[in-house]
This record gives sequence, structure tokens and C-alpha cells, in this order.
Amino acid sequence: MEITNSNLSSNLANKLFFLFKFMESPFQVGSVTPSSKFLAAKMLEPLDWSSIRSIAELGAGTGAFTKYIHSVKHPDCKAAVFEKDNEMRCKLKTCYPEMMYFEDALTLSEQLQSAEMGSLDAVVSGLPFALFETSVRKRIIDVVIDSLKPNGIFVAFQYSQQMKTLLKNNFSKVEISFVPLNLPPAFVYVCHK
Repeated sequence: MEITNSNLSSNLANKLFFLFKFMESPFQVGSVTPSSKFLAAKMLEPLDWSSIRSIAELGAGTGAFTKYIHSVKHPDCKAAVFEKDNEMRCKLKTCYPEMMYFEDALTLSEQLQSAEMGSLDAVVSGLPFALFETSVRKRIIDVVIDSLKPNGIFVAFQYSQQMKTLLKNNFSKVEISFVPLNLPPAFVYVCHK
């Protein structure tokens, strides 16, 4: 991919926008910079895109994963994007209008039902679980599990291994990898229902 002044200015604008959102709501955004392309690639690598027909993204932010999902998903794949920040959600809706957009990840089950999506093949999460109360973490994991098909996959990243026990207690198999080329470096959890 050729790097142009337009790409650089767009990338810088995206990072500044994300930083502004972090300063505005640090307990909602969870990081000072968007996820790197290295983290996005690692997060979405375990998914078999030829068979995925339904996916949800939780905590989309400025769309580091949304962009990738949009570019690789099958034309018949339905995608639901959850982002609490209204301005971020509106920007994503403008860039990727064919996806469905919702505000609160805790309403995942209800929103899938109202959108007639059925159960999901995969859920990808950028939610900052470390900033949530234990009860909220557990409720989100419960709605994710309820929303996944049998053998569905939940992929999440975190900056620590704080979620390891909760995920291992709720999924049949959990694989953890480390992505050093992200600011800050991150752990990726691939969880199988």
C-alpha cells in the first residue's frame, strides 16, 4: 500500500480524535491511541472468514477492527457493531453503512433478536474490561456466550491477563497470545464456546 499525505493526515486525525475521546471519557475509551494494524491482524486471524455469516464487534472505537471486518467478510455476512460513544458510532456508520450499529454491548442478545440475526459465528471485542466492575464483566461474558452458536469464537484483547480466569471458567478452550507491536502491548484471547 502506498503511503500518501492523505493517508498520513487521515491516520493522524484518527489518532488525535481517539486521544480527545480518551481525555473526555478515560473510563469508557480505555486507551490513548487506537489499536495497531498488528493487533487488528492478530485479533481477526483466528476467524475462518469463508464460513462466518454473522459477527458482532463490541467496543469498536474508531474502527481498527471494523475496517478489517468490512474488507474481509463474506458479502452475505451480517455484522453488528456496538460502540457506546455516539460520535464514534456515527463516524463508523458513515464509513461502513451496510453494518448495523448499536450502543450498549449489554444489549447484544436483544439487538440481535430485533435485527433477526440469530446466533453469531464470532464476537470480536475491544472493550476495556479492566475498567469495568466485576459484575459488568461477567454480564458481558454471559451475553456473549448466549449470543454465540455452538463452537462460536469470542476474540478479545486486553492490556493484562486480568480476564484469564473469567474466560477460562466460561469457555471450553482459551488461547492467549501477546502482541508487542501495539501501544500499549496487548494480550489476545481466543475463546471457543
